[in-house]
Amino acid sequence: MFAGLGRFTYRWRGWVLAATALFAAFAGVWGTGVFESVSEGGFEDPGSESARAAETLEAELGHDAADIVVVYRSDELRVDNPMFAFSVQQMRDDLPEDRIASVRTYLDEGLSDTERGILVSEDRHATYVPITLAGDTDAERMDNFHAIEDELDAGQLDTEIGGAVGIESDLAAQAEGDVVRAELISLPVLLALLVVIFGGVVAALMPLAVGGLAILGSLTLLRALTYVTDVSVFAVNVATILGLGLAIDYGLFMVNRFREERARGTEVREAVPRTLATAGRTVAFSGVTVMIAFAGLLFFPQPILRSIGFGGIAVVLFDVLAALVALPALLAVAGDRIDSLRLFARARRRRELRRAALGRGPEETAAGGAWARLAHSVMRRPVLYLVAVGAVLVAFASSLAATELGSTDQRYLPADAASRVATESLREDFPAGGIGRIDVAVTGDVARGELADFADRLGGLDGAEGAEVSRTGEGAAHITVAYEGETDDPATADLVRAVRTAPEPEGAEEVLVGGPAAMQIDNVAAIVDTLPTTVVFVVATTLVLLFLAFGSIVLPVKAVVMGALSLGASLGVVVWGFQEGHLAGVLGFEPVGTIDPTFIVLIVIIAFGLAMDYELFLLSRVREEFALTGDNAHSVAVGLQRTGGIITSAALLLVVVLAAMGSSDLLFLKIMGIGLAMAVVVDATLVRALLVPATMRLLGSANWWLPGPLRRLHDRVGITEGEDVAEAPRRADGDRPASPAGAR
Repeated sequence: MFAGLGRFTYRWRGWVLAATALFAAFAGVWGTGVFESVSEGGFEDPGSESARAAETLEAELGHDAADIVVVYRSDELRVDNPMFAFSVQQMRDDLPEDRIASVRTYLDEGLSDTERGILVSEDRHATYVPITLAGDTDAERMDNFHAIEDELDAGQLDTEIGGAVGIESDLAAQAEGDVVRAELISLPVLLALLVVIFGGVVAALMPLAVGGLAILGSLTLLRALTYVTDVSVFAVNVATILGLGLAIDYGLFMVNRFREERARGTEVREAVPRTLATAGRTVAFSGVTVMIAFAGLLFFPQPILRSIGFGGIAVVLFDVLAALVALPALLAVAGDRIDSLRLFARARRRRELRRAALGRGPEETAAGGAWARLAHSVMRRPVLYLVAVGAVLVAFASSLAATELGSTDQRYLPADAASRVATESLREDFPAGGIGRIDVAVTGDVARGELADFADRLGGLDGAEGAEVSRTGEGAAHITVAYEGETDDPATADLVRAVRTAPEPEGAEEVLVGGPAAMQIDNVAAIVDTLPTTVVFVVATTLVLLFLAFGSIVLPVKAVVMGALSLGASLGVVVWGFQEGHLAGVLGFEPVGTIDPTFIVLIVIIAFGLAMDYELFLLSRVREEFALTGDNAHSVAVGLQRTGGIITSAALLLVVVLAAMGSSDLLFLKIMGIGLAMAVVVDATLVRALLVPATMRLLGSANWWLPGPLRRLHDRVGITEGEDVAEAPRRADGDRPASPAGAR
């Protein structure tokens, strides 16, 4: 199958590259339009009680929340100064009426002294203006906000825009800008490192070409998806970053194998099919494994997780297609010119001559290189390495016990972000600015007196700062419960639970509790409830895929366990560094004290996929060697020698991409970038280089054990093409060793 694809791409390389160029041109024009069609929210569970409460209130009583809150301040002027008042009134008069549902200023007629005083800061140098946007959906209200954003400026007054929509907009804009900056930072570094790794410019450009194609392809598919479902802007951010990183992984692996085949003297027309049948097969399995991990996100109800799942699947799919179709065609055209513009050519030639003088060919070098020596060292003392490395990983993972879940809000923005400044100003400078509210939707035939009594009971709960019946309609009422503190404070969560368990008023058909604090509780519950299903799906499908790839039931289980250990250690560092703030001084952020479970899920899914990625890179070569020799220890040493440098190089390049993402001023991108970079480092060093050789030495021939029925099943459905294409030396007795599927 894969060798046939290689022969096809070699024969029709000109047409393949022409089709690739046409697709890239189309994707560059149409696919990049996805940025105009994505959504900027999606953190909430649409089926939760809090979401149903919001829908009920909006359907029965209309949308009345202050979507944006604009703070106007002047260090010189007070609010009663005519120039200050004129600037605010001029802003109010210029707002297009079709874009807003309501707006209130301290200058409005008919306000009581208390209502007017609430809108003015304690030092009387600032005021805030709550604005409810027109529109029936969040997307429409966001569009209206962007339409009036420039009109909110009040001339000589300092203007800061906050509120839920303002924060959401700032998060999306900051993420988009930081991802672009990360790519601009990482691309020159990646090119320089690839030139050093490959020793030449032409070879170095190949993985970057795969990355560019994958990103364009994923943007095209994501734009197509916007016609049938919501796609979060954060899905585009993740797709572009991971698309580049994985493309470099796959391109590096493919180009290295092609050059290896050419170094053996294989003609280009044969080297391309051999590269596809070996490295290409591994890339295909790796891509499917990572796509399985991303598919696990589709089980979650939150649109942001689902759209990142779609985005991840799209970018990995195009990474694989670019690596298996476009890249072989490029290799076929380049041939030996892939080594053009080489660096360090003299030093490389001296090493080759030295090996030739010693009578050492590529196979002897593979068996006795530095990575092979490391593998033999580990396998001489496997228990020691297993215990020592395991203890380190468990120590890293111990911080998970202190995990405190919270929500994404203005605290994840840079300190000077407008919406964060506005929100913090509301809390610090205005009498009632720090008050949050829980929204209670009551439906049914409830008497006004019963509603008032119910509000009194809610206002008397521990943590409540009072409650009132704010709106009533035909068969529906809106009660607000005030509280102080952050939405993810434990006291706030306790208050939400108390409101939800309070006895309902007589005549009520349904009482639904919503608001940001309730939404936070519902989102955590949705993630906790869905996570077991996701884990079972990802683990089960990964085990099946690895069984098909390796013809073993031990290796897949071992791979999943190794991935779990690596993942636990990485998440422990994230909790220790970001939630508890131990990395704040180094990375320059203010710790929030909690961590959004959305980011934990994303790190778990992506890091697990990457762990399986490296596992496949290593074990595919081990399996290939074992099929030729039947010697477990020798095969592990040669497999690590053949892939150790490639895995380390791929990990280094991916860490560069992720570290650039971690340089973002946006806290959740920093968490994602550094958390995933840590996962890659742990997996490529402690796990692949030490734990895998140690466990494979201890397991011995059991690595390849397979019961008879499963062996026969694998013989029918397994993919073993890589063994058939490789030229296999025979044993001294002239017999070909048993394949891994049949090894005892």
